[in-house]
Amino acid sequence: MNVETTRFGAVDVDENRILTFPAGLLGFSSFKSYALLQPDDEGAFYWLQSIETPELAFVVTDPSLWLRDYEVPIRKEQMDELALENLDGAQVFVIVNKYDRALTANLQGPLVINAVTKRGMQLVLADKRWSTRYEIVQVGEPAQAVPA
Repeated sequence: MNVETTRFGAVDVDENRILTFPAGLLGFSSFKSYALLQPDDEGAFYWLQSIETPELAFVVTDPSLWLRDYEVPIRKEQMDELALENLDGAQVFVIVNKYDRALTANLQGPLVINAVTKRGMQLVLADKRWSTRYEIVQVGEPAQAVPA
């Protein structure tokens, strides 16, 4: 499938990388279909690119790469909605943002995806130990041109 993006131009995406969020994402409820783009095989970050509008994309990452004790409690009705028998069939991502000189992860709003059906939802966790701006990495100072 060919997906238009503002960052990468037209991208050919395998149908297995198309995810559906029936309720959309928080603040973007009208956009339901996304492609999961992996810029390179070694990277920890992905692009969750809307296939409905080229301008809408989110950087996401697997929170287990950054936190060993991060858990996403999911209620029975949410499991049913995602057609998950157990959490072994789920893939969890969090949205990454740049805040000051850091990349932060929204641990209170994880994305839970059924790895088989590719159906997902964004949860809102009440657990206050998880922040919407959990720092995962510092970003270095931008390079400055040296006067000649």
